[in-house]
Amino acid sequence: MRDGLRFGLLGPPVVYGADGEVRTIGGGKVRALLVALLLEPGRVVSVEALKDALWGGAPPASAQASLQNHVTRLRRLLGDDGPERLRAVPPGYLLRVDEGELDVRVFEEHLIAARAAHAARDWEGALREASDALALWRGTPLSGLPHETGAHALVQRLQEARLLVLEWRYDAELQLGGARFGSFVPELAALVAEHPLREGFHRLLMLALHRTGRPAEALAVHRDLRARLIEELGVEPGAAVREAHLEILREGQAASGNGTGADGPQAEDAYADHHPATDHHPATDRTKAPRPAQLPSAPAHFTGREAVREDLLRFLAAERDAPGIAVVSGMAGVGKSALALHVAHGLRERFPDGQLYVNLHGATPGMAPLTPEQALAALLRDLGAESHRIPEHADAAASLLRSLLAPTRTLMVLDDAAHAAQVRPLLPGGPGCAVIVTSRSPLTALDGAHRVPLAPLSDEDSAALLRAVSGRDGLHAGHPLVELAGRLPLALRIVAARLAARGALTPDMLAGQLAATEGRLHHLEYDDLSVRRSLAVAHEALRASDREADRDAARALARIGALDLPGYGASLLAHLLGADERRAEAALDRLVDVALLEETAYGRYAPHDLVRDFAHETVASEQGVEPERSGAEVALRWYAAMATRALDALVEPGTERTDRLRATPSQPRTHTTDVASVPAFGSAEAAADWIVLELENMVALVERHADTSAHVPLLVRMIASPLQRRGRVAESEALVRAALRGARGLADAPAEAYALLDMAGVQFLKGRGNDALALLDEALEIWRRLGDLSCLCRGLNNRGLLLGVLGRYEESGEALRQCLEYTRVLNDPMQEAITYSNLGNLYEHTDPRGAIGHHRRSLEIGERIGHVIVRHSAHCNMGFAHLALGEPDAAVPHFEESLRILGGHGHWQGESQTRLGLVRALRERGDAGRAAHECDVLLCLAARRGDRYPEGLARHQRGLLRRAEGDAEEARRQWEAALSALEGTDSPVAAELRELLARG
Repeated sequence: MRDGLRFGLLGPPVVYGADGEVRTIGGGKVRALLVALLLEPGRVVSVEALKDALWGGAPPASAQASLQNHVTRLRRLLGDDGPERLRAVPPGYLLRVDEGELDVRVFEEHLIAARAAHAARDWEGALREASDALALWRGTPLSGLPHETGAHALVQRLQEARLLVLEWRYDAELQLGGARFGSFVPELAALVAEHPLREGFHRLLMLALHRTGRPAEALAVHRDLRARLIEELGVEPGAAVREAHLEILREGQAASGNGTGADGPQAEDAYADHHPATDHHPATDRTKAPRPAQLPSAPAHFTGREAVREDLLRFLAAERDAPGIAVVSGMAGVGKSALALHVAHGLRERFPDGQLYVNLHGATPGMAPLTPEQALAALLRDLGAESHRIPEHADAAASLLRSLLAPTRTLMVLDDAAHAAQVRPLLPGGPGCAVIVTSRSPLTALDGAHRVPLAPLSDEDSAALLRAVSGRDGLHAGHPLVELAGRLPLALRIVAARLAARGALTPDMLAGQLAATEGRLHHLEYDDLSVRRSLAVAHEALRASDREADRDAARALARIGALDLPGYGASLLAHLLGADERRAEAALDRLVDVALLEETAYGRYAPHDLVRDFAHETVASEQGVEPERSGAEVALRWYAAMATRALDALVEPGTERTDRLRATPSQPRTHTTDVASVPAFGSAEAAADWIVLELENMVALVERHADTSAHVPLLVRMIASPLQRRGRVAESEALVRAALRGARGLADAPAEAYALLDMAGVQFLKGRGNDALALLDEALEIWRRLGDLSCLCRGLNNRGLLLGVLGRYEESGEALRQCLEYTRVLNDPMQEAITYSNLGNLYEHTDPRGAIGHHRRSLEIGERIGHVIVRHSAHCNMGFAHLALGEPDAAVPHFEESLRILGGHGHWQGESQTRLGLVRALRERGDAGRAAHECDVLLCLAARRGDRYPEGLARHQRGLLRRAEGDAEEARRQWEAALSALEGTDSPVAAELRELLARG
């Protein structure tokens, strides 16, 4: 312990300082926060779980800020080490708790040692460890905390463990003997009164009374216990109590010298004389009742899940001081019950006292979930209790269940649980038992459970299941049926059953039926199996609920079905629902809880493919849900507003940003208000991350609605430049192509010109200079017609650059000189700097030394206006000019400085060009090792972006490096790959590659 802190939960929560003084925790929220973190010591507790602990599932709108304030207060309470001890670790917070600092952990260590000593009949060791464990208790664990803290099961388990330790302690005292044992009689009498059905305390009291010379009282304790068990539970005392009873009788007979003691032989025969069938109080003799073996048959054709199955077997078979509880969770039809039963059958020998099975019907079509009282009654009957002897109150029934299971090794399967509250009363307390719970929810409120989330099967396992059930050997992992069934075991079994039932139905024919529009769920029904019905149970429960979050969740699923995007976050869903983000987050969380959504990353959600189909069906049943086009327009308005905020954060002040923000004729009138209603990004990095996160959704919406929404050209204009800078060429092309179609459909000339300019940029990045030039000339013609000098100037600059790359130097110079005149008329230093840069690139072919002068002028302007990209480009271009002069040593520092200036600015086009120049310069100056390393970095970055053009250029350089090393075969392989990547481009490197390959 580095700072001497200690934490106590075995009583009211408390924190002790290094000198043992109690530190004042403060308000109830800080106390609840501390407890929530201590319940998961050394593990990350999510922000959502902490909010639930502090506000009981109904956090206020200010919950996030309040939570941070409470964390700050708790850190102060923890002392100087607070910030390091309590750290923010996504998606929540982690409290470091060192060995020996938490009383619950210390108690559990002593408990394990006491149990081992008791089993080994090491009575002194058992007494010592049990006494040390009990000394840690200060009262009821976690007393003074509200119920929403979620620690009910932990408290219950700790209290049960304390009773076991008490039994071991008194047993050790009894075995060690001595006069002091008589003083424990009042304590045992009090425990018997407090726990009138706990046989262990009765046995100890009987023996204590007997060994201190009070046999009549000992036998009276036995008579009272036996009468109570028969009257209330319909069962006889267990073997340990019977053995203690017989010991008292035998020693009493030996002391009197005859066979007629106080209870005499008649008492010794008491158990044999009791006849349940004819007694006035009918009872079931537990010793004669068959051990429960209730598991349904193991699932036929169980397939896959090897790692999960082994994990469950290891966990449930391990020795521990509390019952092992495993929660198998996942969406409808994912195979939770099949896995649970498969594992349970494999554990039967490990649990010789029986296996109990209860279907809780948490999500059974047409059936209400069992109440805890109903489930308790069923389990108690299965263990031999007669119905009219089962306590009516759930707490009493749960206590009886724990008492019956405590001395046993019993496995319990609780199938299809609805929620944690349904499961808690059914859990055993004895360490010899284990429980497998299946539920669509992970039941995170169930303390101490081992969670096993199930995903759909792999392609290979899906195909194996199809083959096994259908008997069709030709089905392989790539067959369309695997994907169409969503790799979901229920759907796969239905598909396989249909194939098995109809020999004339081929897999390809069935795949065609499933692929038909609106037809998939219809074909995923067979006999009593139905994917649709399984999903509908959860949806109907949400719709019928009194809770706002549940009803919001039902509406959210319908909007997800109407819009059908790849993923969803709370911000987008809030706009679709017309609610605040808190309600949207709660709705998403509920959909995850009932397995209608998956959280694919923190704060990001997506439905399984079959849930998508079901969600689409729910649109018609949900009132107030807009059709797809209306929902898409809401989404596009939000995306356009957020994209405008992103442009503000990502593009430096100047004419490009001003021109792109300028309204075009088709721009919706609501856009300015929409932008004002969304928050600005705090940094360029945050804006770039948002674009990447939402890009897939934006592509989907833009491609679908380019012909119907004026927001499409607007949205694309805002993000095209940042996307191209980051090398997202494929997405940029899809977006810009749709924007160009939309702008032309709207007859919006300025929007069309911008789309043409952006498409030219895409083609340039792909190495197709001639295509880029043709598109750019179309844009220039529109700007000339509109008299837009600013856009015309920028377009001419790009034209000069393109013509230079294509080797048309005279035309390039003409365009750039005209552009330079415009920059002076416009007083636009940024465009002036870019023009000097492009002039330098042009001069590089005829006067490299003069080119460096132009680049220096560009650098001076860039430094004056503080423009990162201009400064980076100037150094990069000077590096290439030095390469043209045959001066690689002078080129390297410029490339290095260019990369340093660029840093994390996210300008992929500039970065890839600079890295390529650095590879060339290092190779030409003979630094082959570093050149190879930099080449590998460039290839890795290009592959990450799927950008084939810089990949081809880099492989060309790698081949030259390998040839210099004497590896002609590898050089040829690199050049062949490079040529493949550059196929269809205008790059002069492609011609060089053909020559290199032709030489052999």
